[in-house]
Amino acid sequence: MTEMLLAVQQPFDFQECLVFLSRSKQEVLHVTTHDTVRKLIRIGERLILIELQEEENHILVRFPVDEVSDIEKERVACEVRDWLDLERDLAPFEAMGAKDELLAPLIESHRGLRMIGFPDLFEALTWAIIGQQITLSFAYTIKRRFVERYGDHRVIGDQEYWTFPRAERIALLEPEELRELQFSIRKAEYIIDIAREITNGNLSRTTLQSHSSADIRQHLLAIRGVGEWTADYVLMKCFQEASAFPVADVGLHQAIQHRLGVSEKPTIEDVKRYGEHWQGWEGYATFYLWRSLYGDV
Repeated sequence: MTEMLLAVQQPFDFQECLVFLSRSKQEVLHVTTHDTVRKLIRIGERLILIELQEEENHILVRFPVDEVSDIEKERVACEVRDWLDLERDLAPFEAMGAKDELLAPLIESHRGLRMIGFPDLFEALTWAIIGQQITLSFAYTIKRRFVERYGDHRVIGDQEYWTFPRAERIALLEPEELRELQFSIRKAEYIIDIAREITNGNLSRTTLQSHSSADIRQHLLAIRGVGEWTADYVLMKCFQEASAFPVADVGLHQAIQHRLGVSEKPTIEDVKRYGEHWQGWEGYATFYLWRSLYGDV
């Protein structure tokens, strides 16, 4: 079996990352055990299965069934580093959070958790749009239908592994086809429009990454169907912007209410005031507060 080791910026806790990755039984894009996660990754035209496990402050990347070239290994390494935010130095976040009433206990309990994201812009935007104004459980249901209808997959042993649908495939659809999966007509239109913009080269993560975070946010807001919450969420989860701050996020408000032990949810102005203490790390603060909403899966 081919394998490689990836160095990890400490502090890092793979078990905490696994808890996040295991939080929904409806997840279709990776498969977790108590100490591993398997994911199907597209490298060029190949679908390569990888398995990740922690090993002495490193991530051990195994290729259980595939022979891979050195170039493919490097592309997989980049994907994994991106997905798990492995190169982030969390020491400044921990130093800041240790002085914050909301964050200090979370950092102590979940030290080394990374802001796990979406290396693929189309997946990030689609997931954010799917989740607008519906429950998280229903969002996962729709995502599973979408992936199993339009994604690619491999069957290995008795397990199916899926990749997120390619923008090129979704660009060929009409909204009525997504309506069959219980997308609203507007969400169907938004996602197909985005797929077409990506396919024709007008929208690219690589191109946007050359801009400042403020400019990326403005580019995202110019996309039909993308409001402030979606732009901030994608900036945080796809562009790994630690200062992105989805102040209107329902989960963030629930987490703050729960941590404070109060009967009423905070207002957006309240959330902004808390955020004044998190400058430069608002995205990570949000992610750790989300972590407080689910137990040890």
